[in-house]
Amino acid sequence: MTAANPAVPLLEARALSFLRQDEPVFAPLDFQLHAGELALVEGDNGSGKTTLLRMLAGLLHVGEGELRWRGEPLQHDRCAGEILFLGHQLGLKADLSPRENLQIAAGLHGCRDGASVAAILADIGLRGYEDEPVRRLSAGQKKRAALARLLLLPAALWLLDEPYANLDRTGITLVNHILEAHTAVGGAALVTSHGAVSFHGGEPRHIRMHA
Repeated sequence: MTAANPAVPLLEARALSFLRQDEPVFAPLDFQLHAGELALVEGDNGSGKTTLLRMLAGLLHVGEGELRWRGEPLQHDRCAGEILFLGHQLGLKADLSPRENLQIAAGLHGCRDGASVAAILADIGLRGYEDEPVRRLSAGQKKRAALARLLLLPAALWLLDEPYANLDRTGITLVNHILEAHTAVGGAALVTSHGAVSFHGGEPRHIRMHA
């Protein structure tokens, strides 16, 4: 991850909103996220949580307001590889194995220093399934295969939409530990969740969404 000036927010939103048919999906948002911070994105169903994360990831255009990255206007083509989005669609190629999916991701975005695909798959709970086609894995195993990208890729900011879905208690604990380790080394994350977060790395920020 690129070293950051701790005084400058990693990510900043100013009066941010998204428009659908010229109508705002959620009320304007103002927030900052610094290196080492976790933010929980909260709101009722339909309040725009997923829309916000997709907009931050560059998958949707900003409707109104401004996004800034490391103190400058956010241009996704200039910070490619620094922002990692994990949504409901896991982004896995079903006919390839978890190992092959990770190798492709590393080829596109690079990988963390010293990262080992084999070790990551073992740590994430997929020992013995490394070379199984993803389409043959259970829903929980597919989710773990997707989460393995967090351990492999060097992104500074994680945008995680319901990362606990389809995970058992052990998997939920694993995600919390991964988040703590990421923020401990200066990473940051925005997470949508229905209460599964148990974060011991400090008090998370709360971003409340209102339709």
